[in-house]
Amino acid sequence: MPRSTGNTRLKAARVAAGFNSQQDLAAALTQHAQDMGLRGLSIGVRQVRRWESDSPPWPQPDCQRVLVHLLGQNMEALGFTPPWGSDGLQRTDSARRTSLGGGPASLSAASQPRRDAAVAQPSTVGTDFLAVTRSHRRLYWSVAPAQLHPAVVAHARLGCALLPETTDSTRQTVAAALAETYLLAGRIEFFDLREASAANDTLLLALQAAGEADDPLLGSAILAHMAFMPGWVADRDGALERMTAARTYARRASASAEFLAWLDAVEAECETRCGSTRTALHLIGHAEDVLAAGNEHPSPEWMDWFSPARLAAFKGNTQMIAGHLPQARESLLSALTSMTPAEDKQRSVIYGDLAAVEAASGDSEKACDYAGKALDQMAVTWYATGMDRVREVRRALAPYQHERCVRDLDDRLYDWSTTISALSR
Repeated sequence: MPRSTGNTRLKAARVAAGFNSQQDLAAALTQHAQDMGLRGLSIGVRQVRRWESDSPPWPQPDCQRVLVHLLGQNMEALGFTPPWGSDGLQRTDSARRTSLGGGPASLSAASQPRRDAAVAQPSTVGTDFLAVTRSHRRLYWSVAPAQLHPAVVAHARLGCALLPETTDSTRQTVAAALAETYLLAGRIEFFDLREASAANDTLLLALQAAGEADDPLLGSAILAHMAFMPGWVADRDGALERMTAARTYARRASASAEFLAWLDAVEAECETRCGSTRTALHLIGHAEDVLAAGNEHPSPEWMDWFSPARLAAFKGNTQMIAGHLPQARESLLSALTSMTPAEDKQRSVIYGDLAAVEAASGDSEKACDYAGKALDQMAVTWYATGMDRVREVRRALAPYQHERCVRDLDDRLYDWSTTISALSR
């Protein structure tokens, strides 16, 4: 029987970088992760042994970043085969991939224009593909996420198939629409389906497609969305690293005042989740100033998730968490009255925050009333983030659980449809 040689590419790269043993590489990767701000990442010799085996597993995104940054080669050159066959971007051994800090990602040779291909799509394919992307963008605000998500993923598969069959401006249009499609899929996975790990992987694909389109503003939006993942688990360094990248890309694109204010709002929400409400309120104040000053640059059409009303909602949530209850109430009520019908999906979150303000103020009746309005809104447009707010309020109402209003809330919160919907997501 022939002797197994394992992943010779990674072994060669390890030795070439001066690491004579797997233990040496494991220690260097762990230290390098710390230097890159990935303080919770530890890579052991057992993991390196698996990577140097005959069938190395595809590393997690943060491990990929450290490997590429330390060894100076892309993942395929290090002997790894990406598992994108079912719904991702098809890649080959000549594919190139860079870390967040190294510029926009690029697609594989399999996604490059096939100059000798028998199939060449007409120029109309770009506008046609983009038209469906735009429709999905609008449908997000009213269609149940569990129903929309499969359609968005299927559309992304189509984009991956079309990309190698297009050239020039048509290719750029398809790549940008594909990036937006993956961004929408990632938003659904994170905000609606609560699948943070899947969302992170999907957003990496979005970033790769944005790099292929050479669209730094779209890349900035994707990176800012990626900051939510570490921000939600109080990983401040991880969130700030991604926000720094997002702001860098925004500078390259001459972003609108609205876009820059949204970046402040995203960073503020991450700071709030990490317990730094003072910093968060400063960022929100800066966002308000940026919006008031304005600039000559228009916002992209795909940026339909932010407005002055949304900023007021961000502000109210941070004020509530900081304990500034009267100010939070004022901000949230202002957001509620300023929202357009197109923003109805977000109302469940604002009602939830208003309920939290009243619960913290000791008014269980008003808290339950607002929580009930949040449930009313989610009966029309389901939003997992809104349900999270309502459940947090119910926990805060534990001292009042024997009151009639709280029991009535429980009857609604735990009826058959609501319970099954919540637990199935």
